[in-house]
Amino acid sequence: MTIFSKIVRGEIPSYKIAEDKRFFAFLDISPLVRGHTLVIPKNEIDKFMEMEDDLLGSILLFAKPVAAAIEKAFPCKRVGLSVIGLEVPHAHLHLLPLNTMNDINFSRPKLELSPEELKADQEKILKFIS
Repeated sequence: MTIFSKIVRGEIPSYKIAEDKRFFAFLDISPLVRGHTLVIPKNEIDKFMEMEDDLLGSILLFAKPVAAAIEKAFPCKRVGLSVIGLEVPHAHLHLLPLNTMNDINFSRPKLELSPEELKADQEKILKFIS
């Protein structure tokens, strides 16, 4: 069982942004930028492109209002999408507020935010979730 599955099951706490019967969105606790959010299918699927076609299309539709809320909460040029999948063997989509190309550079050091900062970021995004 992956760490993401444990988050979905509530075994590990998270800063939840959105959830439905198939997907879960939560803040990355080691973000590249403030507002960095992960979107995952609840079912444990290793590789993003191994998702069934319906699920693959639906994850973007689920992520769309989350990205819109991130963009309002963290003013930026746009919200970028990234699928890498090397860190955790559970399909996931990164949503990141972008102002420069370096904002989505995964080889740079991650931010170290306090639980209070993460909670504040969560609340900022949740204000704009439709």
